[in-house]
Amino acid sequence: MRPILPTLIVCGLLHALPAAATSYEFVPAPQTDLNRMYRIDKVTGEVISCQYGLQESGGGIGQTVCFGAGEGAGPQAPSEYGLVASRHGREAGVFRVNYRTGEMSICFVLVKNQQVVCTQQSRPGAEPPDNAPIPGTSAGRPGTSVTPSQGGRP
Repeated sequence: MRPILPTLIVCGLLHALPAAATSYEFVPAPQTDLNRMYRIDKVTGEVISCQYGLQESGGGIGQTVCFGAGEGAGPQAPSEYGLVASRHGREAGVFRVNYRTGEMSICFVLVKNQQVVCTQQSRPGAEPPDNAPIPGTSAGRPGTSVTPSQGGRP
């Protein structure tokens, strides 16, 4: 009966390997007329994006255009990350969420820089940075300056 226990342990470990190997999650941008897909590394939180692009010469079937991780979209502290798309049909960005801490950030493609960028991670109830705009206004907190956004709304 003893040889059965090691066999069961090996079978259980082999069964768990595919679950451990799933280190990426993919989510489409909610914008209905945009063929963009975001990818996140579920452990590091690094976000990239790819979309279909027409080939200008050669008349081929097109090409996959990918945008690497730029400011804020690179690896974060190891945790359990995911992507969530809003239901806003005109939104090109997605939320990066940290399932362990509850922190969120918004990630989108800055086409002029050819990169995915993400805002600083934040969680509801956390104190915003001193220069963060107050919701519903275009001004920052009293006595602080607001850095202009890069390229406007994603």
